[in-house]
Amino acid sequence: MRSIWNGAISFGLVTIPVKLYAATEEKDVFFHQVHAADGGRVRIRRVCSIDGEEVSYSDIAKGYELPSGEVVILTNEDFADLPLASSRIIDVLQFVPLEQVDPIYFARSYYLEPDEPATKAYKLLCEALERSGRVGLVKIALRQRESLATLRVRDGVLVLEMMLWPDEIRKAAFESLDQKTELRPQELEMASTLIDALAGDFQPELYTDSYREALKALIDAKVEGRELVAPPAAEERGVVVDLMAALEKSVEAARRQRAGNGNGSGARKPATKRPARRKSA
Repeated sequence: MRSIWNGAISFGLVTIPVKLYAATEEKDVFFHQVHAADGGRVRIRRVCSIDGEEVSYSDIAKGYELPSGEVVILTNEDFADLPLASSRIIDVLQFVPLEQVDPIYFARSYYLEPDEPATKAYKLLCEALERSGRVGLVKIALRQRESLATLRVRDGVLVLEMMLWPDEIRKAAFESLDQKTELRPQELEMASTLIDALAGDFQPELYTDSYREALKALIDAKVEGRELVAPPAAEERGVVVDLMAALEKSVEAARRQRAGNGNGSGARKPATKRPARRKSA
């Protein structure tokens, strides 16, 4: 892995030099835009909307459009002059219980590696954090943007969870949920039974991206000149009319699935993926 940022964690009078690494990576299948007739790459030209001329990267600046339609142009020099107190410092503001931080705030995860002379202080912070049952609430500037974040420990490594600001969280306001709805005790009990039937420990390794695997199989078949038969369509599910009957059937299906697994662990096993059938070319 290649570090994308160098700085230091600062809490109290202790400073721990660290390097920042992306903790996740996209595994999606990416495509280029091409000409369907010959496969040539489609290039996008950067053209000025006023004079119609193509603009080079060196002549591109950032513009902020005002409500009046006028544009304020900001250059790299303008951004360099902005004060960012946390430009190279992960400043610990507070230590808070993790359960008080709503997961909706989390945006992206990064690993922190200590510089060798600071390894002891790094491990000390890890141990103290784990014992406290809390996470560090910090402020960091990354890519000319200041963000809130949390510091937590995962497998002995400090993880920086970048967060959204409170005013970036949208409020969920749905008129349909304002309508008064009567929930019968039998329905609540059956829904709880269904949750219990599907309960289990979180085992992420049991789940895979079926769509991505099918897409790769399609690409392989195209490369090898073979035809790929589409898998059977997923069962369509309509609007539930009889909620109680639907819950009862769901509980029965969940119990049959658990009995079929035969592991007794309660972990919900994902639906078995059927390998795509291929015809010989």
